Amino acid sequence: MDSIKLHNSLKPGAPVPFVPIEKGKIKWYACGPTVYDQSHLGHARNYVSTDIIRRILIHYFGFDVRFVMNITDVDDKIILRGRRQRLLDDLKKKNLPQPELFELGMAALKAYATNNLPQLVEADGPELDLTNYISRRDAAYGKVLAGGTLTGEGKPGDDEAKLKMHISNMTSAVIAISGNKVFNGAEEILLPYLDSLYKQTIDTSDQSIFTDLTKFMEGEFTDDMDALNVLRPDVITRVTDYVPAIAAFVERIVDKGFAYEAEGSVYFDIAAFERAGNSYAKLRPESRNDKALQEEGEGSLSKSLGGKKGAGDFALWKKSKPGEPYWPSKWGNGRPGWHIECSVMASDILGSRMDIHSGGIDLAFPHHDNEICQSEAYFCEHGHEHTWVNNFLHMGHLSISGSKMSKSLKNFQTIKDALASTYTARSMRIVFLLGKWHDGVEISPDMRTQADNWESLVNNFLTNIKSLLVEATGTTDAITDGTKSLTISDDKHAEGISADLEQAKKDLESALTNSFDTPQAMRVIAEIIRKANVHIIDRKNVLDLPAIEAIARWITKVVGILGLDANASPPYEGLGWASTAAAANIDPHVAVKPYEAVWNAVLSNATALQLPVSETMTGLLSQSPSSPFESLASEGVRDPEQLGLPYLRAVSKLRDELRRIVATVLPETKASILALSDRIRDFDLTNLGVYLDDRPDGQPSLIKFIPASELIAAREEKAAKEAEKTRAKEEAKRAREKADEEKWAKAKVAPEEMFKSDERYSDWDAEGMPIKMKDGSEVPKAQSKKLKKEWDRQKKAHGEYQTKFGGRKA
Repeated sequence: MDSIKLHNSLKPGAPVPFVPIEKGKIKWYACGPTVYDQSHLGHARNYVSTDIIRRILIHYFGFDVRFVMNITDVDDKIILRGRRQRLLDDLKKKNLPQPELFELGMAALKAYATNNLPQLVEADGPELDLTNYISRRDAAYGKVLAGGTLTGEGKPGDDEAKLKMHISNMTSAVIAISGNKVFNGAEEILLPYLDSLYKQTIDTSDQSIFTDLTKFMEGEFTDDMDALNVLRPDVITRVTDYVPAIAAFVERIVDKGFAYEAEGSVYFDIAAFERAGNSYAKLRPESRNDKALQEEGEGSLSKSLGGKKGAGDFALWKKSKPGEPYWPSKWGNGRPGWHIECSVMASDILGSRMDIHSGGIDLAFPHHDNEICQSEAYFCEHGHEHTWVNNFLHMGHLSISGSKMSKSLKNFQTIKDALASTYTARSMRIVFLLGKWHDGVEISPDMRTQADNWESLVNNFLTNIKSLLVEATGTTDAITDGTKSLTISDDKHAEGISADLEQAKKDLESALTNSFDTPQAMRVIAEIIRKANVHIIDRKNVLDLPAIEAIARWITKVVGILGLDANASPPYEGLGWASTAAAANIDPHVAVKPYEAVWNAVLSNATALQLPVSETMTGLLSQSPSSPFESLASEGVRDPEQLGLPYLRAVSKLRDELRRIVATVLPETKASILALSDRIRDFDLTNLGVYLDDRPDGQPSLIKFIPASELIAAREEKAAKEAEKTRAKEEAKRAREKADEEKWAKAKVAPEEMFKSDERYSDWDAEGMPIKMKDGSEVPKAQSKKLKKEWDRQKKAHGEYQTKFGGRKA
């Protein structure tokens, strides 16, 4: 096995060798979620990509991985969300009269505009109100709403996305307040206003204000990760369980001279840390003076904390203000800073050094840089710099319309909504596998199409190979020596397709050792499938089925390792996607009942037909699938697909023979056979998740196991298209009939009479041609010439009418 190289954020550039601290073992800490809202696709990108790497390390490379993840259940966002929700609930309980609610809503609207959309309130003219909001909005921010930028240059980014979010909140509030529905649309502007007025009235000794929210959201996050087939962490840590340990950790950093207390808070002293020979901002040195990132890292509730010596110094412990949760410490009541939690929890479980620390790329600075320096300050001894993390892995952003997907920008789709509408867990994982884990991923139709095509390629191949095995052996079990004689190929070609598999294995290892290059791994899988399909097409009569089966089983193993089959378990030795119903304790007689019922129904229907007597048909009608089924059950088989195969093969063989003789039977029997054949394929078996692939030249149908939902959806789509086709034909027929009716109604009029009712004229000749206008003047020659052409056409049409109807009414 080649040595693994990976992109380590501590060593930018090409992938570097990965050398675990202890051979065969990996200590890994991953930054988990801040649980204040539903998780979105941006979180899925982070945690699914992390899960892919973790699975590869465990199930491909064989490492013993100790995986720890934290849950941030107290920080500024959680405090704000919990506190504001309590204030809103209290307000609703007051049942204020509508005029007071309207006044409150308007005050909140103006405050929100002042803080977030200042051009709305700075504009000349009357004060901002409900009537002039739209015009002011469009005048101030119309260019951004139309897709432009704040500066008028470049492409829209996070700033424009945030602006659009604030405008959306304002617009919703204006609509809600105008309709006297402050609590149904204006919450986003009302909540911060209530918080600014009443936050100090909240009794935070009752921490259920915050814990009720975080416990619920942690459960929602866990459900989302389970739905995405993300392995659960070996250890989960929560900040609120570690507050005393955090205070002690901070105290040691202070004692060592790398932090100081100021006005009840404790700050990390970057200057002192660097004077001792240590490095700060190892991950993002270019960002160390970025004030916007520094402020974001400190949190929105910490802007008023004072006493810092250096502009970049960050809080290890924050003095709690009224309206915030608090814990006792030697510096007074306070709460942990954001960054310190990970240092304490990771070190508690994994010790003073770890192999891997991971998280989203947006955490690199200041969160991870601050984690590193405070942890190294804690562990360093006698002036020697300490290495806390050997490898930092940062997952790339998931972006939409040029902006990262984030809760704060409200430009996200939740994982639950995505799985309920546009994605499956597998299709989402494929999207991430098709991009490198450390690169950004942009949501686009092309990206989805590429992922869908790859999934279809793999799914169709695995389904086809299972079908070929069923045809050759009557089972999807591995081919034994006794069945290899069924599919003999020349030695030269067998070596070729087997050699292709061996090369694919080498190419896969090369991709995975190269910083888990999953896009290349996906290409390797697609290429070996292409070669196998060529072999199947070119060599269908001398197919090397054992070699093709080996390819299918290898692909099954790889997609299992990558987490693409939620129903499969290590070591992924099956063939194709695992059945959801397969279980060791399943009762085989219960599992086989649906297949048995179909066979009994088909047998009864076929027996009732007036079929020509033949030895073949007699044998098929007297089949006994129960005997091979009982053999499978007694051997311990519990896969419903395997157990149902004897009945499916009996149905398929009988249907194939019915289709073969259909041309030789009486018309009424032919209609019955065709109807039964279609029903078996489109309904009886489709509802079981089985598709019969009819093949030409008298070849037996292939039995394919495909999810029933997919087959039923395809059937319904086909029926809908047929119905639409029938409807279109009926509409076209009615249109033709109406056109014919109008045509003959017009043709019924004799040419001598066609102009007599036209009020533009006052005199006509013997043929009914106008000769005088209404005012008595002669009909102009040009007009007369045009009228004569109309008269000639009418004469011809009237003649056709008389010929067709013979004087009868049309």
